[in-house]
Amino acid sequence: MILLSAIETNAVFAIAAALAILIPAAVAAIGMAFAITKAIDGIARQPEADGKIRTTLILGLVFIETSIIYALVVAILLVINLL
Repeated sequence: MILLSAIETNAVFAIAAALAILIPAAVAAIGMAFAITKAIDGIARQPEADGKIRTTLILGLVFIETSIIYALVVAILLVINLL
């Protein structure tokens, strides 16, 4: 087993933190774009359902952002080596 120096260990934690925020943020951005696209399409097809579609869209986007915030917390914990 190879023992890592303190500098190498910090580098491993930095890479892990970068991946911990990069992957969820990228996936969430794609998901948000898809949801917004579908909401705009739905509003264009049925303008009378504008309020319901917008409310559902905003709620869904909030849940996606919450998952990104959890990923950010994990990344911060990795940076300060608590995880």
